[in-house]
Amino acid sequence: MFGKAKMMAKALRLKKAVEKEIVELEENGIVVKISGDQKIKFLSVNGVENAILVDVINRAMKKSQKQVARKMQEMGGFGDLF
Repeated sequence: MFGKAKMMAKALRLKKAVEKEIVELEENGIVVKISGDQKIKFLSVNGVENAILVDVINRAMKKSQKQVARKMQEMGGFGDLF
């Protein structure tokens, strides 16, 4: 029981650490900042920030992740691979 709680606490710390990591790329007048948990935190084109686009992209990525997770579950997940 304590082992599981310890594992969950470690997983939560890892999740928070990953979320804090930020990668920034600037190319051709476009600046993108993405967190380690694959969420767009900032997007600007030619110096103009576009928060609406950031929100739409993040929602699309989340929808895609849910769809893939559902498909993987339908196919039996990773249980047979390990």
